Amino acid sequence: MGMIAADLLVTHSWVVTMDADRRIFRDGALAIAGDRIVAVGPSDLVERSVVAREVIDGRDRYVVTPGMVNCHVHITGEPITRGHVPDDADWATNVFEWLIPTYLAQTPDEERIAAQLAALEMLRSGTTCFIEAGTILDLDAVVDALGATGIRGRVGQWVQDRAFAPDDDQAALTRQAVATIESELARYPGTDDPLIAAWPCLVGHNTATDDLWREATALASAHGAGITAHMSADPADPDFYLATTGRRAIAHLSDLGVLGPHLSLTHAIHLDDEEVALLAASGTHITHCPMTAMKGAYGATAVGKFPEMAAAGVNLQLGTDGNNNGNAADLMRAMFVTAGLFKDSRRDASLFSAYQVLEMATVNGAKGAGMADRIGSLEVGKKADFVLHDRDRPEWRPLLNAVNQLVYSADGRGVHSVWVDGRRVIDNYRSTLIDEEQLYAQVEAAGAAVLTRAGVATPSLWPVL
Repeated sequence: MGMIAADLLVTHSWVVTMDADRRIFRDGALAIAGDRIVAVGPSDLVERSVVAREVIDGRDRYVVTPGMVNCHVHITGEPITRGHVPDDADWATNVFEWLIPTYLAQTPDEERIAAQLAALEMLRSGTTCFIEAGTILDLDAVVDALGATGIRGRVGQWVQDRAFAPDDDQAALTRQAVATIESELARYPGTDDPLIAAWPCLVGHNTATDDLWREATALASAHGAGITAHMSADPADPDFYLATTGRRAIAHLSDLGVLGPHLSLTHAIHLDDEEVALLAASGTHITHCPMTAMKGAYGATAVGKFPEMAAAGVNLQLGTDGNNNGNAADLMRAMFVTAGLFKDSRRDASLFSAYQVLEMATVNGAKGAGMADRIGSLEVGKKADFVLHDRDRPEWRPLLNAVNQLVYSADGRGVHSVWVDGRRVIDNYRSTLIDEEQLYAQVEAAGAAVLTRAGVATPSLWPVL
């Protein structure tokens, strides 16, 4: 049998495969050719079967994992105004008095800068694929910016259509929303497996009419795309649907026939048992954003049914949401929080083990993104999306249990190098594709400009001199 030709061979590293058997190799190797994995296994076996143009000896230095999948992140609007929202704002105040004004005050160029910053932060902390919460203004500028970073993602314009003002033309609003989705799916199709493709990104909550839900679902099905939307972060969502339809939010979506494996709903905190059962039966994915829930006092640990959803078989995945909810776009921080929240609130240490949480950040996220056949695990034939975590750091010494270390000890600051689609996009903690210093200077200027334009001050309880 002939040797396998590879472009890169990483040897003598801990390799956490996340394959069907969840194999972990203490002295493992990974080989890639082009954009695909061509070998993975014990170093001695792989080295005997692979001839590579480049070899990285990871002896006592690296832990190799699949790239993580962030299933809900705001890449525009918030990254360039990070941290300006006070931490005592409830959900409605946070959204309507702080976030929306800055969303609407940004320019397309500022969206471009924000998207690039968000992508850089994700890549540098080990996330190789994401699902966007929704671009506010200019999807073309955002796609262009993302292309320069090398990240993989699913993006879309933030769409809503419900007529709230008495003089709104409901039919016209729905036509406009549907036309937006049709246009973005035509401009950025998912055929031929591009890094960046469009999905319908509904604002969700109570902002989409039944007609828009049905139309978006039909379009997603026709184009092989998914749909993402916010739902039931606050009691206002189920209360609205109960008042207007007689059914809670998830139950009403089920009645419309729009639940299913194409749909990723974010937050899903204020649910009842029927809604949990409907999510499980339909194959709908749920994105848990634990850091947002904590900072925004959403009630995830008080009333959230995430343990019940997990027990029912709902595909739970992770998101970091928006920076102004106190979050970095570091999904490893979200893993740590998820592993602890429900252990403490339910006083049950068996809930959400490190193993289960790592699945949420990798294979579950890949499934929710519609790419389980391509990403989320290190297996022959899958895309070469992977991360080298640097063991030459105090949080990685000693290394006894790689999964526990990843979830409880490490975070994204220990990510040394990252490959997406076989391309090295982070090397020795730095982007290989963009000028980071130039981007940071642009971000500083853009953040101040957006807040000034929006007429929003950054409060501080202490004097800033």
